Amino acid sequence: MTAELVRGQNHTLPQTRLEIRISAGAPVVAGATLGDEHGTVHGVERIAHPGSPQLPGLEVSRQAAAEHRLAVDLDALPEGVHRVTVLLALPLEAGGPARFGAVAAPFVAVTGLEGTEIATFTLTGLDSESAVAALELYRRHGAWKVRAVGQGYAGGLAAMLADQGVDRAAELAGSIQEAVALGLARSVSPPPPRTPEGDRVRHPARPAPAQGGGQPPAGQPPAGQPPAGQPPAGGHPRAGQPPVGPPAARQPEPPAAVPSGPIDYAHPRRQSAAPPPPPPAAPPAGPGQPAQPVAGDATGWSMDERLYNQIWGMFEDLARATAAYRSAVDFAESRMDQELERTLSDPRSRIGGAGDLAREQARAKRDELTGRAREALDRDLAQLAAESAVVEPAMPAPYAGWDNPVWHAYRVPMEIPMALRIGDLHLPESAALRIPLLVRLPLERGIWIDSGRTASEAAALTDSDQLHRLAMESAVLHAARLLAVYPAGEFSVHVIDPAGSASAALAPLVRSGVLAGPPASGAGGVSSVLAQLTRRVDLVQMAIRAGAADSLPPDLDPAEQLLIVNDFPHGFDDRAVNQLRYLADEGPSVGVHLLMVADREDASAFGPVLDPLWRSLLRITPVADDHLADPWVGHAWTYEPLATPPGSRVLELVLDRVAAARRGGPR
Repeated sequence: MTAELVRGQNHTLPQTRLEIRISAGAPVVAGATLGDEHGTVHGVERIAHPGSPQLPGLEVSRQAAAEHRLAVDLDALPEGVHRVTVLLALPLEAGGPARFGAVAAPFVAVTGLEGTEIATFTLTGLDSESAVAALELYRRHGAWKVRAVGQGYAGGLAAMLADQGVDRAAELAGSIQEAVALGLARSVSPPPPRTPEGDRVRHPARPAPAQGGGQPPAGQPPAGQPPAGQPPAGGHPRAGQPPVGPPAARQPEPPAAVPSGPIDYAHPRRQSAAPPPPPPAAPPAGPGQPAQPVAGDATGWSMDERLYNQIWGMFEDLARATAAYRSAVDFAESRMDQELERTLSDPRSRIGGAGDLAREQARAKRDELTGRAREALDRDLAQLAAESAVVEPAMPAPYAGWDNPVWHAYRVPMEIPMALRIGDLHLPESAALRIPLLVRLPLERGIWIDSGRTASEAAALTDSDQLHRLAMESAVLHAARLLAVYPAGEFSVHVIDPAGSASAALAPLVRSGVLAGPPASGAGGVSSVLAQLTRRVDLVQMAIRAGAADSLPPDLDPAEQLLIVNDFPHGFDDRAVNQLRYLADEGPSVGVHLLMVADREDASAFGPVLDPLWRSLLRITPVADDHLADPWVGHAWTYEPLATPPGSRVLELVLDRVAAARRGGPR
C-alpha cells in the first residue's frame, strides 16, 4: 500500500533499488546530494546534477524537464553516505517561472523498479522559493527510510547547497544552471501534456515498453472546453502527447461574445465535443497475435492531427522502451559485480574451482537477465516497426521524406499544416527504426545547421569544405519545405551570403524565383537585410502592444519571414551581430525566423556574447550526429538530415509549383 506522506513524515523502505519519479507543472532541475549522518555534503563529488548526472548508486536527469526519473541503488552508495537528499530547482531561463508559487505543486513518488509506488509526497505551500529539498532517503539503525522534507529556499540553489555545507555553493549553482541551459538548447521541444480523453487505442495484445513505462504526465482539460490558453490536445496511451488543435496561424475566429479571462481557441461548434476517436485497429493476424497497426491511431480532428499525435507517441514509446532495456542491462551488470565481489571476498573461494564456478554462475545470471530484457525490447521494436511501415506511406507532404511519392503529386496548400518534418531520429539499439522529427508551425525557435566538425563518425569522414557545402544544401532543402507547406504568398525567404560562397547551393531557390530578393552579399547587403527585418519586428511588436494591428505600413510584408544566414559571422560587424541576436530572440513571436549555417568555432572571437544566440536555436547537422535529446528520458538520439534521392528532380518540381502559385498560375 502506498504511503501518502506529509511534510516531516517518514516511511520505511522495503527495498534498496528504487526510482524517484518527479512531476512538476513546469520544467525543473532535479538533483541529489549524498550526505553523512549529519546531512553534511563533503565536496562537489557527492552531488549529482545535470552537469554530473552519475554517482555510484545514483543517477539523475541530464536536463530540466517537467518529469524526471532518478535511479537509486542504496547498496551501491559510497561508504559513509547516510542521507540522499533529492533537490528541485527552477532553471534560470528567460520567460520561465521564477518561484515555485507560480507553478503547480511538484509531486514526488518513490517506487520500486517495477513501478509500484512505495511513498508519495506533494510539495504544497511553496511561494517565493526557487529551490526546494523535496525528500530524503536516510539510514537509521541499519535500515533505510524516506522522509518528506519540502524545505524551500528563496535564495535558490546556492542557498540550498550552502545549507548542506557545500563550499563555494554559489559557484557550483552557477555551473549547474549553465549545464541546464546547454541541455535545454540541445533538447527536442516536448509536446504539451495530453488531455485525459486523448488516448490512442489500447490494443490488448500490444506489449507496452514496459520496464520503462510508468505513469503518464498530468493531463489538461478535455478538448473543446476552455483550457488556460491552450488548444485542444490529443493523446497516447503510455506517454505525454502533443497538441492536436490548430496552430496559432490557422485558429478559427472566436464566437461573437468574447468572455473575459483566458482565450478559448476551441472551435465555437465544438465546445462540448471531444475529438473524434481513432479509427478501429485492424483485426489480429491470428490467435494470440497483436492487432495490426493502422495509420492515424490517435485522436484528432483530422488525419494530419492523428498522424502527428501517433508519431509523437511512437517517439516516446521508443524512448521509454530503450530506457527500460538499458536499465535492465545496468541492473544485470551491477548484480553480477556484487555477486563476484561477495564471492571473491571469501578467501575460501580462491582455493579449488569454487571461484571459477561462482564467476560462471554470476555471468550466466547476467546473460539470462539481459537476454530477457532484449527479448522484451525486440517485441516492442517489432511492433513499432510495423506501425512505422503503415504510417510512413500515409504521411502528408509536410511530414513525408523527399523520397515519398506524395511530393510528386504536390499542390500548393490552402492553409499551413500543424508541423514540418526536418529529419529523422534513431537510437543505437534500433538503428533501422527511424522516427520523423517534427517541429510545430509556425516555428517557435530558429534553426542552426552546424557546419563545424563534430565528434560523430560521419563528420570525421567528411572534410571541412564538404561539411559546409552539405550544410548549405540542407538549409536550401529546409527552406524549400517551408515554402512548399505554406499557402502562396504567406512565406518569404531572404538570404545573407556575405562572400557569395553559397551560390551553387542556392541555385534552386534563385533559379525558381521564390526568394524575396537576390542573396545579399557584402557588408552593405548584410546591413540592409538585417535593418529591414529588424524594422518589421519593431513595427509588429508596437502594433500588437497598441492593439492596432490594422495600422501597419502598407509596404510591410505580412507573410512569415525566413532569414537564411550563410557563413556567420563573416561579414558581420558588432551592430549586425546585435541585430541578429535581436531577431533570434524577438522574431519568432512576430513571424521572423532564422536558419543559420555556421561553425561555432568561427565565432569564437565574440566569446560568451553569442552563447544566448546558440542556445536559442535548435541545432541540427548536415551529417548523422547523436547530439539531440528527447524530452522524456534524455537519450542521445542520432539525427539524420533529409535528402532528395540521387538523380531526383523533386526539389525543382516543388519549387516550380510554388513559384507558379505566387505568380497566380496553377497550383
